[in-house]
Amino acid sequence: MATASTMKAVYYHKPRDFEVREVPIPQINDDEVLLKGHEIVGEIVQVGKNVAGFEKGDRVVGDPSVLCGACFYCRRGEALLCENYKGVGVSLHGGFAEYVVFDGKKLYKIHNLTDEEATLIEPAACAVHGMDKLDAPVGVEALIIGSGPTGLILAQLLKLNGAMRVVIAANKGIKMDIAKQLEAGDEYIELDRENPDAQWAELKKKNPYGFDVVVEATGSEKIANEAIHYVRRGGTLMVYGVYDNAAQVHWPPAKIFVDEIRIIGSFAQTFCFPRAVAYLDSGKIKVKGLVTDVYPVAEFEKVLEKMRSKTAVKIAVKP
Repeated sequence: MATASTMKAVYYHKPRDFEVREVPIPQINDDEVLLKGHEIVGEIVQVGKNVAGFEKGDRVVGDPSVLCGACFYCRRGEALLCENYKGVGVSLHGGFAEYVVFDGKKLYKIHNLTDEEATLIEPAACAVHGMDKLDAPVGVEALIIGSGPTGLILAQLLKLNGAMRVVIAANKGIKMDIAKQLEAGDEYIELDRENPDAQWAELKKKNPYGFDVVVEATGSEKIANEAIHYVRRGGTLMVYGVYDNAAQVHWPPAKIFVDEIRIIGSFAQTFCFPRAVAYLDSGKIKVKGLVTDVYPVAEFEKVLEKMRSKTAVKIAVKP
C-alpha cells in the first residue's frame, strides 16, 4: 500500500521484463507540475511557481516529446528530427505510475473528454502531423491499411479535411468493429487473418487506378512491401506504422520513377497537441470505444497479456 510519500510505478528493463516498484513520489522544480494520473492524463496536484495558466485540480494531458533546441535540426526549425529527441515513458520516466512530473509548457487542459478518451490525444497529435505531411488536396481517394487507434483517427481527419472517399482495410476483428462504430471510413475491407489474398485482389479489381493516398499503418514488413501497388500514378504512400528495425522493403524504382510516386514517413509529432485537443475535446473526432480495457498499475502484466491476445484496441493504465 502506497503512503503519502511513495507511489507504485512500472519499471521496464527490456521488452517483457518489468517490475512494479514502490518508489518516492517525484519532486517538481519551479517550471514543472505534479500530476496524479495515467498515460500522461491526469489532475494537477502541485504547481511550480513559474508555471502560468494552470492550477491545482485542472485536468490536463501532457505532450511527451522532449526536444533539446540546440542540435543541428532544432536550429534549422526541424524539431521533430531532434538528434537528442526524448520521449516521456520511452527514454524518460513515464506515465505508468501514480504520479508524474511534467514541464508546464507541455501541458494542455481538457474539459469534455473522460480520462480514458483523453489517452487518445497523443495518437491524435501524431495523426495531425501525418495530415501535415500528406498535404493532400481536396477530393482525394485514400486507403488506410490498418485499424489501430492512430490510423482510425487519421481516417477521420481525412474525411473531415477534404477526402472524397476513405477506405479502411484491416484484419477482421474488434478493431474493425470499432472502426465501423466510429464511422471512421466510407468503406471497410475486412481481411481474413489467415488468407487475405482474395480480398486484396478484389480491392485491386474494384480500384484499378488505385488511390491518391495510401497509408501503411500496420507495421507489417510484408504489407509495407505490397502497399505501393495500391498507389495511383502521381499518388503518395505514407509509411505510418512502427516496424522492426530489421524490416526491409523492396519497391521497384522504375515504378516510383515512371508513376512519380511520392513516398513519405510520418514519425511522432511536435507542436500538434493544440489541434489534437481541439478535435477530440470538441467531439469532431470520435474516440468513444477505442479504449477497450482499463487496468491499475499493479496489474501491468495483465495489460501485456491482453495486448498479446489481440482482443483489445487501446488499454489505459490507471493509478
